Order: sequence, then structure tokens, then C-alpha cells
Amino acid sequence: MDRPPTSLAPPRNSLRGVLFTVSLSLMMAAGALSVDMYTPALPAVGRSLGAGEARVLLTLSSFLLGFGIGHLFWGPLGDRWGRRKPIAVGMVLYIAGSVGCALSGTIEQMILWRLVQAFGGAAASALSRAIVRDAYARDEAARAMSLILLVMYVAPMLAPLLGGQILVWLDWPAIFWVLAGFGVLCLAGLAIVPETLPRERRVRLRWYGMVMSYGQLLADKRFVGYALNNGLRGAGLLAYVAGAPFVYIGYFGVAPQYYGFLTAGNIVGMMLGNLVNSRLVVRVGSDRMLAIGTWIGAVAGLMLLVAGATGIGGIVGIAVPLFLFLSLMGLINANSTMGALSLFPERAGAASALMGTLPYALGAVAGAAVGWLADGTPWPMSLVISVTAIGALAANLILVRPIVAARD
Repeated sequence: MDRPPTSLAPPRNSLRGVLFTVSLSLMMAAGALSVDMYTPALPAVGRSLGAGEARVLLTLSSFLLGFGIGHLFWGPLGDRWGRRKPIAVGMVLYIAGSVGCALSGTIEQMILWRLVQAFGGAAASALSRAIVRDAYARDEAARAMSLILLVMYVAPMLAPLLGGQILVWLDWPAIFWVLAGFGVLCLAGLAIVPETLPRERRVRLRWYGMVMSYGQLLADKRFVGYALNNGLRGAGLLAYVAGAPFVYIGYFGVAPQYYGFLTAGNIVGMMLGNLVNSRLVVRVGSDRMLAIGTWIGAVAGLMLLVAGATGIGGIVGIAVPLFLFLSLMGLINANSTMGALSLFPERAGAASALMGTLPYALGAVAGAAVGWLADGTPWPMSLVISVTAIGALAANLILVRPIVAARD
């Protein structure tokens, strides 16, 4: 059952409400920022640490894996101890992992510290979603999530540009010192975010209770459908993140300092998608907006597959369907996340954890697949992204839409 907004959340139109939104956006951006600022440095890291493309991509896959596992750990803790304390502990780990990455001398050390960084950062990502669900009813939560994502995307839009410029003037370890500073900023942001889970609504769970709680969530077909919509689309995004530097910089010869402009264009598209969703979702409904996003996303995936296989259009043939595919993130992420969390409002932390785990777990596989299939062309990235787009459409048609139609 849906709940009305909690009185613990600040009014959206007040200064504190704006700072509340910005703070949650920064926390939710921990994963994206840690990936997007780093990706322009992937070739440089390989040269510096003497590792090939496949091994360098393991630093990305280990981050995605740690981020996914971290969601499963921090989500139930947030239901038990509240939202703010686990976020604070997680960000301390994130800062430590960032410093460890900066000081790494081998690719193996980098892989390990990226895992620590990701595990800590997952606390902010998982529990910031739960805070939104605590604060608003379902369609309002989807609208609030779109606005938060709209602000959040400013960070990954600037991140590749900043990462590319750092590589021009310094070296790749400086990127991780900047990320450590970002972790400190997120800790400071907790001063703006109130505790949105009162003690009387906290759940006491032992480890077996946590397992049973996840089992009950996964037994709900509609929850699984929402989770797969979100997870597969996130995996497609991370396949793009893994493959794009090698496609644009390696294959098409784009200079690293200009690569960020291509990424920034895609982020603008994602921001526009969230803006459209925030304007229409209350009137149209989140399930219908989700269906529109998955259909158009599948078409974009097929366009990308053709361009990657045939070379039609050159760099434009790759960039245009990628822009369309990524722009629809705004219609899919917010609506699938809030759709899933609305089914189990009393377990928003655990539900948010599963929703956060799937994109990074599937993304780790997608990123590794791009590396395994790498042949120096755009084809591997295009293939993996198209599979995720078509899979998201199938999950919506099979697991979400029949139940929504029966309910209506």
C-alpha cells in the first residue's frame, strides 16, 4: 500500500528541500561518477601498469561487482538502523578505496581497491533511493526521482571532461584523489538529509531473515519485471561505459580530452529524458511511461546493432542510436525503481538494494563481455547493448504489462 509523504522530508520548494534534492543526487551519483571520470583513463592505466585491455576492464568489472554486492549488504542495514548511519560508514570506505586506487602500483592492487571503493559507495546509492521512497507516495516518488536524476546527471556529464583534462595536465592517480574529495563532500551532505526512517518502522532482521526477505521480493513476478527493466538498461549503459573509450578513442581516433564532449551529449539526452518523465509521469502514469521507454529503447538497440555490424554512418551511425538509447534512461530508471519499491514499502531498503544490485551485477557481466569480444571495432559494444535493450522490452511485456493490464 502507498504511503503519504513523511513529515520528516523538507518541503520541495524550500531552500532546504532544494539542498535535500542536490545532496541525494550527489550520493546517487557515486557509482556513475566513479566510473565515468575513470573511463577516459582506461588506456593510460593499461600502459602505466602494463596490462592489456581485458585486464584493465577487470578494474571496471570489479567496481561494478562490488557496487552490486554492496547494495545487498547496505539495503537491509538501512531498514534496520536507519538510512544516515550506514551511508556515513559506506562513504568512509569509499574514501579509503579511492586513496588505495590512487596509490596502486599493479593492476591487481587496482582491482582490489576498486572493489573496496565500490562496496562503500553502494551504501549511498542504495539508501538514497530508499530515502526518496520514504518521503513520497508512488507517482510523486517517481517524479522526485526524475528530478534527482536530472541533477545527478550533471556530475557524470562533467566527469569524463574532468577526467580527460586531468590526464592532459597530471596522471591517472589524480582522478582518484578527486574522487576521494567527492566522498568527503557526500559525507558533508548528510548534514542536509534528515533521517526518514523512524525507529518504529525499522525492521529487525538476522542474516536468515535478510535472505528470506530477498526471496519474498524475488517471488513477486512484477517486482522481478521492474528489476530486470532497470537492471538490463543499466547493464546496457555500463556496456557503453566499458566499450565507448575504445570505440571512440581507439577505433575512431577521438582525442581523450575531447571524448568527454561525446559523453556529455549523451548525458544531456539522459537529463532531457528525466525532465520529460517528471513533467508527464503524474498525468500519464509510471507504468505507461516505462512501456514507452522500453519500446523505443529496443528500436535504438537494433539501430545500433546494424551500425556496429556494417559500419554504416561511421561515428555518427554509432553516436545517434547511442544518444537515443541513453536518453530513454529517464523513462525507465525512475519508473521501474519506484514501481518496484511501491510493491513493498515496508522493505524499501531491501527492495532498493536489489534494484541497485542488478544493474551493476549485470553491468559487470556486460562490461566483461565487451572485453572478451573485443576485436578493435564497435561491434562488441553494439551487440551487448542491443541484447540488453531487447531483454528489457521482453521483461516489460512478459512480467510487468500483463499484471498491469489485469489490474487496470
